[in-house]
Amino acid sequence: MASTLPYWRLSSFYFFYFALLGATAPFLALYFHHLGFAPARIGELVAIPMLMRCVAPNLWGWIGDRSGKRLAIVRFGAATTLLCFSLIFISKSYAWLALIMALHAFFWHAVLPQFEVITLAHLREQAARYSQIRLWGSIGFIVCVAVLGKLFEWLSLDIYPWALIAIMAGIVVSSRWVPNAQPYVRESQVDAGGFLTQLRQPGVLAFYLCVGLMQLSHGPYYTFLTLHLEALGYARGFIGQLWALGVVAEVLMFLLMVRILQRFSLRQVLMASFLLAALRWLLLGNFAEHLPVLVLAQVLHAATFGSFHAAAIHFVQRSFGANQQGQGQALYAALAGIGGAFGALYSGYSWTTLGPAATFAIASIAATAAAVIIGMRLPSDNARNLALPPHTAINEERA
Repeated sequence: MASTLPYWRLSSFYFFYFALLGATAPFLALYFHHLGFAPARIGELVAIPMLMRCVAPNLWGWIGDRSGKRLAIVRFGAATTLLCFSLIFISKSYAWLALIMALHAFFWHAVLPQFEVITLAHLREQAARYSQIRLWGSIGFIVCVAVLGKLFEWLSLDIYPWALIAIMAGIVVSSRWVPNAQPYVRESQVDAGGFLTQLRQPGVLAFYLCVGLMQLSHGPYYTFLTLHLEALGYARGFIGQLWALGVVAEVLMFLLMVRILQRFSLRQVLMASFLLAALRWLLLGNFAEHLPVLVLAQVLHAATFGSFHAAAIHFVQRSFGANQQGQGQALYAALAGIGGAFGALYSGYSWTTLGPAATFAIASIAATAAAVIIGMRLPSDNARNLALPPHTAINEERA
């Protein structure tokens, strides 16, 4: 019989995992700039971990589905990420940093898709509560950007690698605390066919294409927002607070997602997320010097990540059977990686040639295209009742 939901154990892992994202998304490009790299080289270095998301999640997802050893993969990936990143203290050359970015990301991106499957397996018929656990990842992000933003005002960016090492150690420890669980098998998926058969369901391929477009549109944001705001005269500590504000809005959205998913279809939620993303990038590219507009743009993170990610995770869970859950989540991560990598690359090359406004305008076009595709290709009847409990059965074991 399944035990009580290990809410705090699951939440602690999300806290540290996304604290690491909070340390890298706003500050990784800033650190490379501190080391003296040009924007094009910064874009390439930031793109490397995203490119690893194109390969690593699918490989580890296939291994997880075949072996069922998802928690072992999570723990191995967390420990190896820490080990590989520790090599950064050997050299700060471009080639060595590129190698470090590739190595640690290959194992880091093995972790989250498998952990998402474990979390949803623990939730069983309470799948709509996913956002209530995942919000602790957002809290970890907020704490990290706020603390590091102030820390980098007081101390040199030379301490940045040590901050990442500390957070990675937290991921390792929290992964050891989480109990294992296996995905449930829904009656509707017993004879659903293999992964490719399920992938060809109406709207599934269109959904994955739009995942890539959404992450492509985030390229300038994750790569150059901090540098963009510094150039406009904002202090690093305040920039960290602005990053945190976006994730506070994301947390509030996660708290509301149960009700939103009960009231609106998945297509409606995704289309709204894409359209608000298109607006957000235009605001950041053209009006970021105006503080009220900048605050509004950061609050829109509730849509561009919060509602989008929560709805996407539900969509993937509902679209694939128990034996394909890992591959479904891995493909989500991989398409996000492909989009994010192209976003970082194009923004790195266009930032100095076209400027911030044009770079963010390209991002806005990508988000708008995703809204159109979802509106045309995602069946509305496949989108409703995401929060209703499915027929479930679960096998759980303690690690």
